[in-house]
Amino acid sequence: MTRNLTFTACAILLVVAATNAPATDDITVVYGRGRAELMRTTLEAQRHLESGDLPGARRLLDAVIQSDATFYPAYFIRAEVSLQQRRFADAAQDCDNALRQDSTFAEAALLRAKANYYLGRYAASLREIEHIISIRPRQDAYARAYGERAWLRLNCPDATFRDTQQAIKDATTSCKLSEWRNEDMIDTLALAYAKAGDFDSAIRYEQRALGAKDLSSDEMRELQHNLAAYKQHRLPQ
Repeated sequence: MTRNLTFTACAILLVVAATNAPATDDITVVYGRGRAELMRTTLEAQRHLESGDLPGARRLLDAVIQSDATFYPAYFIRAEVSLQQRRFADAAQDCDNALRQDSTFAEAALLRAKANYYLGRYAASLREIEHIISIRPRQDAYARAYGERAWLRLNCPDATFRDTQQAIKDATTSCKLSEWRNEDMIDTLALAYAKAGDFDSAIRYEQRALGAKDLSSDEMRELQHNLAAYKQHRLPQ
């Protein structure tokens, strides 16, 4: 998934759709005056990322960071590039750098939690998500944090971190916080019920996810695939 940025005079607005997480409202990131060229290049890198040109995006972001090592929006976008390239340690490091500049940047913390998960640092990932929940960031990030914790509780390779009942609670909270408008969060709730053996509820919520607006053809196919599995009382493969 992508991270879209819109430039204003002194800030970028990020519409975040992290991997396995839903798109959200705009997030204002104040980066200061006098950096219009850096922002222009970062936005160009974002367009490369959206089009699938990850090497091109990285080259532009490397140039921005070389020019100004404190320009944290570039670190954040480069972390997303690294995540898609499966360079998880690099993604975590760039999130570290972004958070050094703005310790309240919940989006970077959520991305770092994801990178740590894929690095097998499950305890660190969970601690980060729980910290984000504890500080109650803006509602979209708050909802996503609950959704990420539900996803971890359902899918972690280490069984000691899995907790289906807690995942149901977290996924329900994420859906309520997002006003039941996000198909990814509802899809996670459906999976939680399926893993609990309640396929009737899984079917009901997957159908609700399919009713979300503006689904891409790929998203529609994935949700339909999941629904078909639940109707057969099995988990999606």
